[in-house]
Amino acid sequence: MSSSQEIRLHGRGGQGGVTCAKILAAMYARLGLSVQTFGDYAGERSGAPIRAYTRISDQPITNRNKVYEPDSILVLDPTLIGPELLSGLKPGGALLINSPEPPEAFAERYPDHRIGVVDATGIARKHGIGTRSLVIVNTTIAGAFARMQDLSLELLEETYTSLGFHSNYDAGKEAFDSVWIREALEGGAAQEEAPGQEQPAPAKVIDSIQEHRESLPPLLKTGSWKTQHPIYVENLAPCNAWCPAGNDVVGFIQSVAAGEVDQAAQILATTTPFPGVCGRVCPAPCMEGCNRTEYDGSVQIRGLERWISDREGNPKPDIETPATKRSIGIIGSGPAGLSAAYTLALKGHEAHVYEGEDELGGVLRTGIPSYRLPREVIDREIGNILELGVEAHMGSFFCSTDLEELAKKHDALILSTGLQQLRELDLPGKSLSGVEQGIHFLHRVNLEKPDAMSGHVVVLGGGNTALDCARSALRSGASKVTIAYRRTRAEMPAIREEIEEAIEEGIEIQLQRQPIAFVGTDRVEALRLAEVDMGDPDESGRRRPVVSDRELTIECDHVLLALGQSTDKSPLPETWTLDGEHVQTGDEALRVYASGDIATGEGTVTHAIGNGRRVAHLALQALGEDVVVFERPDRARSVPMTDIRLDHFERRAQNSEQHLDAEARSRHFDEVNQGLVDCGEAHRCFSCGHCTRCDTCLVYCPEGIVRRDADSYRVDYSYCKGCGICVEECPRKAMEMTT
Repeated sequence: MSSSQEIRLHGRGGQGGVTCAKILAAMYARLGLSVQTFGDYAGERSGAPIRAYTRISDQPITNRNKVYEPDSILVLDPTLIGPELLSGLKPGGALLINSPEPPEAFAERYPDHRIGVVDATGIARKHGIGTRSLVIVNTTIAGAFARMQDLSLELLEETYTSLGFHSNYDAGKEAFDSVWIREALEGGAAQEEAPGQEQPAPAKVIDSIQEHRESLPPLLKTGSWKTQHPIYVENLAPCNAWCPAGNDVVGFIQSVAAGEVDQAAQILATTTPFPGVCGRVCPAPCMEGCNRTEYDGSVQIRGLERWISDREGNPKPDIETPATKRSIGIIGSGPAGLSAAYTLALKGHEAHVYEGEDELGGVLRTGIPSYRLPREVIDREIGNILELGVEAHMGSFFCSTDLEELAKKHDALILSTGLQQLRELDLPGKSLSGVEQGIHFLHRVNLEKPDAMSGHVVVLGGGNTALDCARSALRSGASKVTIAYRRTRAEMPAIREEIEEAIEEGIEIQLQRQPIAFVGTDRVEALRLAEVDMGDPDESGRRRPVVSDRELTIECDHVLLALGQSTDKSPLPETWTLDGEHVQTGDEALRVYASGDIATGEGTVTHAIGNGRRVAHLALQALGEDVVVFERPDRARSVPMTDIRLDHFERRAQNSEQHLDAEARSRHFDEVNQGLVDCGEAHRCFSCGHCTRCDTCLVYCPEGIVRRDADSYRVDYSYCKGCGICVEECPRKAMEMTT
């Protein structure tokens, strides 16, 4: 017996052909071999041609195709014999035919094959198997096949007994004893084996199972039987759904995986002017939503975005030519304002950015330290925006009268001033020297010569600003830095990696501590804190801090407040009111909008980028331009983890970004995170909801009717029965069934 073989059965509905294939598989399974068996039929009526298949191997069977090159063919109904019957049968292969005709006729017709002939119908009718109108020949012809394959009668009987067919054993034994066999010999000569005569089959080479790269079409066009059919779709990936900037995350990652880094950069450039910035400072909600998180760690999406930007820069997308060029004024050059300007410039309109500081960038330049965001990255990406024709006006902060004049000067005005109102602490000693807002400290560090700090610095807060203040104070000379936060570590809003890096640098974090007083004469000398217990969740969803009467005092030399910010409405004209992204001016001729934190208060660079683009679209739409307004996708529509076929993916740990040594980096403002070494992370992407042409549908289709078609696939619906196996096996939910 060969180490592997494939068997194809041809019969008609009602003869038990599929059951026969299962009987053959069961016999070999009792010998300890791997088996596979299935039928090629759906709703055929009795008498309709059907086929069934069995595979046997001493190795695990992974081939899911039908049998196209069988080692043996069983013909349960002789009327099916025709030119196509032997399709794929290998020279020397076995052909077992159920027929009452003299076996010599078949021997002459098929001189190159090993022939077996048995009157299985007559034997089954004799033993009363089936009905008068329909004789079932499966157990009978299986006995003849056992003889042809040198399987024992004991094995046949054990198999029938285990399957509940013991009453059919006598018919199977009769077929075993009476089958006429002719062995094909070299040179075309043949030797007949009389019924009951024991002659071992000559040795022959049986080809191993091969992976089918191209399947022959089935003989029966069964497409009319389907009630639904598979289609290729593009479903929403969670990374795309969770990206506030609206980046096509799957698109740029798959481009990198294919070696098309320039294409990946172009994809990013359609939605963001700041891939290098976001690749460093984004909190990466896309990674939080990544389906791979629960498997072996999320894909390093943020790191890949930076990797692309650092190698390809910022390619310029094509600039459109509008029917009417509009002039839009933008107040503020933070990520929201510059994103709006970038969007307008790509649409072919004039964008005028007004910035009170002497340099563009807003919070990117004034609030984020260079060890996180190097100045050259900011300069490079803002420079690319200006090259699109965006005009910058710097060095003047505006009052309410100025805003009204600008609104009249331009077709529309967008306010992108961020959150300028700093949160204070009304506590004893708040006016002591050494107590100041962390934003003011960061402004000096980022735009001027860094402060020479000394002694113990305490930072109050748990967000990114607090972490930036603490790490900047350490780099400015502080001998010790402590962060005091009133909630737990789990509720700290700062980026997780920033917290971990701060701890590595020696910064202490005291949790569940509420400041109650600043202590000192002229300058702060100590800070009194109360211990906090965590209560029920508040409106933010975080547990409410409950201040206890347990107190402690820590000595300090400087206190930086990083308690959050809110909208400063003082520069607005009295008649203007903020209404989300719209500003009500009381004058229908004026079109004024708000973008970024002033409109949403979401507080991240990536949120600001997405909202800046959206508000630019809103302004153009109000001016009569044909534009599709950016809307963030509904996360609930994204492909869930449960729809990913994890058995198709190997576990592979996330590649870590490289960092400077903690002790050395805390003494300077050089960039800490050195990024990914290579782009290998791109190959970990599941590509949820997006076809990657992995051939799974082609391999698993039992009909063999899925074909490669250029960059996609084509299903031959004239044969498709709508079984849905391709949809079920798709690793990433890029297929669906439809009526």
